[in-house]
Amino acid sequence: MGSITRALPLLLLLLCAQGAAAQHYLRLRPSPSEHLPVPDLKEDPDPEHDPREQDLSEKTLRKKLGSNFDPSFMSIHLPTQLNASAPPELPRLPMPADLKKLNLTETPYGRRVKLGKKARRKFLQWLWMYTHCPVLYTWKDLGVRFWPRYIKEGNCFSERSCSFPEGMSCKPVKSVTKTLLRWYCQGFLRQKYCTWISVQYPIISECKCSC
Repeated sequence: MGSITRALPLLLLLLCAQGAAAQHYLRLRPSPSEHLPVPDLKEDPDPEHDPREQDLSEKTLRKKLGSNFDPSFMSIHLPTQLNASAPPELPRLPMPADLKKLNLTETPYGRRVKLGKKARRKFLQWLWMYTHCPVLYTWKDLGVRFWPRYIKEGNCFSERSCSFPEGMSCKPVKSVTKTLLRWYCQGFLRQKYCTWISVQYPIISECKCSC
C-alpha cells in the first residue's frame, strides 16, 4: 500500500485531467428526490382514530393489498433488525465498467506516466470506495395506522464527503414507490367513518455524489 500512497498526489492530478469521465463519479446531481426519506408524520394522538382489533385482520388486509405486498420492503411483525444497536452494514457495489477504463497514464501537461497494473487497480478501488454512494436500508415503524406498519426505508450514506476535495455528499437520485394501506377517518363522533385506503410510499433506491 506504500507505493499507492506515495503515488496518490500524482494519481489525483491525473484524475482531474480526465474531464467528464472522472466527474461522473464526483459531480452527478440528484433528480428531484431530495425530500426523501419521508419525514415522520404528525398524527392525532387520540386513540379514537386508531383501527380496532377487528380492523386489523391479516387475511382481510392481505387480500386488500393484493400483489402490492412486498415482503422485501414490508413486514407485518416487528423485524429483528429494528431494535438492533449496530449500524447497517455498508453494501459493496461492483465497480462500473467506465471507471475501470479510466485513463491514468497521461498528466494534464502531456507527460506520460507508467503505472503498474497492481497500483492502478488499487487506486481505482480506493477511488470507487471513496466516491460511491450506497443506499443503506433500515426498518421503520410507521405506526398502527399503516399496514403493514413496518417498512424498509433507504438512506444515503452520509458519514463523510464523497468528493475530493471534500464538499460534496451522497444524495438521492432515484426512488421506488411501494403501496401501503392507510387507516383514514373523516367526520366526527357518530358521523365518523373510517376505512383502509391505498397510499403511495416512496423509498430511496439510488444515491449519487453531488453538490
